[in-house]
Amino acid sequence: MNLAEQLEQDEKYEEAYAEYKKQMVQKPADVELLTKLGHLALILEKKEDAKIYYAKILEIDPPNILAHEQLIDIFMHEDRFKYYLLRGNLRALQQQMSHAKSDFKKAIDHAKDPQEALPARYLYAGLCEGQGRLNEAIDEYLRISDYDEKNPVVFLKLAELYEKTEGLVAAIQTLERGRKDRGFKDFEEILAGYYIRNSQPEKAYELAQSELTKARALFDMGRNDAGYEILMGVKDKYSKEKIFHSLLAQYYFQKDMFEEAFKEIDEYEKIDSKSPLIYQMRALIYEKQGDAFNEHINWGKYNVMRGEKDVALNEYLTAYRFNDKDVDLIETIAALLEAEGDKTKASEFYERLADVDPKNRLALEKIAEFRESIGDNYGAIEYMERLKEIDPRNQFLQDNYEKIKSIAENGTGFLQFLKKIFGNKMSV
Repeated sequence: MNLAEQLEQDEKYEEAYAEYKKQMVQKPADVELLTKLGHLALILEKKEDAKIYYAKILEIDPPNILAHEQLIDIFMHEDRFKYYLLRGNLRALQQQMSHAKSDFKKAIDHAKDPQEALPARYLYAGLCEGQGRLNEAIDEYLRISDYDEKNPVVFLKLAELYEKTEGLVAAIQTLERGRKDRGFKDFEEILAGYYIRNSQPEKAYELAQSELTKARALFDMGRNDAGYEILMGVKDKYSKEKIFHSLLAQYYFQKDMFEEAFKEIDEYEKIDSKSPLIYQMRALIYEKQGDAFNEHINWGKYNVMRGEKDVALNEYLTAYRFNDKDVDLIETIAALLEAEGDKTKASEFYERLADVDPKNRLALEKIAEFRESIGDNYGAIEYMERLKEIDPRNQFLQDNYEKIKSIAENGTGFLQFLKKIFGNKMSV
């Protein structure tokens, strides 16, 4: 126990407070130390000091519940704006979103002027957005724009929300207003991206600041060689960025240079292996090549990466129509069906897998497991015997073989009752 703690334990609060303040020189961002100082400041009725310490805690650790609670108590009768703002924050942290919104509204009402109300308005708008009340969020950001006109974030948020509610054109109009009326030059590159997505590459090219965006716009305009020339000119600068390789893949794709396109996609994958775009690009190339099997395989992978497993399953089943002997595909379909809870259909594909690959351990194990689950113990043993031939030390066998074999040979329930009556005269 250090001196400050000993003094505090002895209720020598003024001296303990002074000692803790000395420690602050070495540990200015120590939340535990700040908490002790805040606590002692309240005991010593140094309310202004307590405000400083608890506010510092929230700078370092924004979700800190204790600091919120102490500041709420301090401001309850002193500053209703800060009281409701902090209480709204606390309720948001506690996932009480409706109460948090109500508190932020009250904070806005208690602000001394529109400028002071801005933090509460931003928080209120953010909660509306989080609850999917996008039009309400838009209304709040529009109010914010009247008082925080020099903040580009307002226009960026409005553009994002307008895209979701009204489409790209409304988003573009908002950003153009910010660029032209408020002088936000940084919006030019952002707008270029919006124009590309809105199939307006000429506008995108005019505003683009990045060479990569210019190249993308040129490709979309059909000026492939001009775009390629730009990319080659900045190869050293951007060769480690995934967008560079996706643009080169696009160029080669449009030139029907498929081998080169695949190589660029491979480079992209080295940088970001979890991007769905990898499989989208490959699917488009296979489609152009007329390879329906690999096209649908890659659309399946694309949708798995996006979390759209139902769509992915349909793509894989379509691929199966073009090749019903691909082991990886059959295993993937079976696993997706099993994950969806359709064990009967999954078992059919595991049986197909066992037909195509008779020594497939996973297939044999899954079929045995399914057969046992529906009471077909003889069927389970049949597949377990096959599994035993190729993998006698298999853990599933060790855990289940003797038990299932015993049930198959001796029966259970009513069958066991009959055996007790008729003994060996009853065959199983």
